Amino acid sequence: MSAEDLENYETEMELQLYREYRDVVGLFTYVVETERRFYLANSVDLQVRSAAGEVFFEVTMSDAWVWDVYRPARFVKTVRVVTFKDVNVEELAKSEFDPTKSADFPR
Repeated sequence: MSAEDLENYETEMELQLYREYRDVVGLFTYVVETERRFYLANSVDLQVRSAAGEVFFEVTMSDAWVWDVYRPARFVKTVRVVTFKDVNVEELAKSEFDPTKSADFPR
């Protein structure tokens, strides 16, 4: 496999991951960004901890999706992340589109 083949493969995997993200983002309430990963989750508990003068963050998420091109299964029931870097948690804006209120939706 040439370097170009490998680069094309990685590009295709990233594109597939982005498409999956686009398809599932509406299912989640929060976006969580850590130093190593990007998550979508429906429940997030962020705790600031300290030990021996060091501050670290403990993030527990449930019903989550992990942005990781190398993971075979990106949906996880529970995730616990411990990091010494900042953690960014954002609540996603819910779309105003509700398919159940559409005139075409069977009742």
